[in-house]
Amino acid sequence: MTDARTIERVHEFVRRDFTPHFGQLAGRFGTHHSWRRMRSLGSELWLDTGNITDVKHLWTDEMSALTTNNSLLNKEIQSGSYDALVPEAAAILADAKLDDRERMLELAFILNACHGLKLVQQFDALVSVEEHTDLAHDVEAAVATAKRYHAICPERFIVKIPFTPAGVLATRRLSADGVPVNHTLGFSARQNYVMARLARPAFVNVFMGRLGAFTADNSLGGGEGVGERATIASQRVVAELRQERKTEARQIAASIRNGRQVADSAGVDVLTIPPKSAKDFLYPGYKDEDITDRTGFDFQPTFANGVDPAAVRFDTLWDVGDEVVACVDALENEDMDAMTPAGLIKFFAAHGCGDLLPVWSAEQIATSAAEGKIPKLDNWRDALAAKAIGLDSLMNLAGLLSFAADQKAMDDRVAGLL
Repeated sequence: MTDARTIERVHEFVRRDFTPHFGQLAGRFGTHHSWRRMRSLGSELWLDTGNITDVKHLWTDEMSALTTNNSLLNKEIQSGSYDALVPEAAAILADAKLDDRERMLELAFILNACHGLKLVQQFDALVSVEEHTDLAHDVEAAVATAKRYHAICPERFIVKIPFTPAGVLATRRLSADGVPVNHTLGFSARQNYVMARLARPAFVNVFMGRLGAFTADNSLGGGEGVGERATIASQRVVAELRQERKTEARQIAASIRNGRQVADSAGVDVLTIPPKSAKDFLYPGYKDEDITDRTGFDFQPTFANGVDPAAVRFDTLWDVGDEVVACVDALENEDMDAMTPAGLIKFFAAHGCGDLLPVWSAEQIATSAAEGKIPKLDNWRDALAAKAIGLDSLMNLAGLLSFAADQKAMDDRVAGLL
């Protein structure tokens, strides 16, 4: 456990050269008619990168935020841009009573915070900073770390916490304390329904591009329309909950793979757009009249001959289900602040929603970790057919383990510099 004095020293260290320009940079970055059109349709525009060079080439006055994650920050660390900072950071931890794991968590925290502040300083942007993947199943540590991030830059930092049982409980506590959370690694309308009602984060996500990639990589179809349908379905669910005053969450269209998906997400609350997809959208670009609100469009994916979408459980991506609504209704009558992650899993299972928060076996975790971010369907057909898991929960597991692999690569590089 990091002591109060070390926390204070880390806070002072990461902010030592921070000179923000809050509210002073408007009008300095230029504008673009296509981004203006997207904003007029109600979509907030974020760039999905932590690379400052990429941001400089694309940032306009229509944009408001930047997102970083374990994978994106790992790229910055592997580039060597923070090699000089690592020994300095380690020096301020020298007298702290930390074991090796705690020291690595602190170093990762420092690097995330320093990089986030650099982005804030240059672009006066909101910045999503992500917690270390080791905290994904630890409610207390996730809450404490998020509060530390928020204290470093309450004006601009948004904390990313993944969709796990512990993440839901941690986000619920943080939201109640006024810490804005970007609840990440969502893949479906029903996951986001649960998060929006129970955890009440500032933002929820659908990783739309990965859903299309799963479809294409497993020869189930071209992938077009799969992520789009899930995203629009989730947007409608979240918007309805806002109207009913059951959440203030906003929907993010994440993992956008190309310019067409940017256009097809017009009207969604927020788009997080990788640089490649932003360029694909702008050049040669769309006419303003071709960019229209897509939140009312009925995307219908086309699957390959012989593919039964129900057998793969594609329905879990866009259908919420009465059992999910009933489960959440029942949970709101429980003392969730006293509930553990294991207790939350058991509650979902007892209410017919065990496939949304499965108990993963060690063998399943090892299989998913070996596959990478896109699951191989042949390894999961039986579990999907038995409705023991949902396609959304499978994609969530793969995403979390993929982030963990990138986090380890970053930690290994940092360790090698000490």
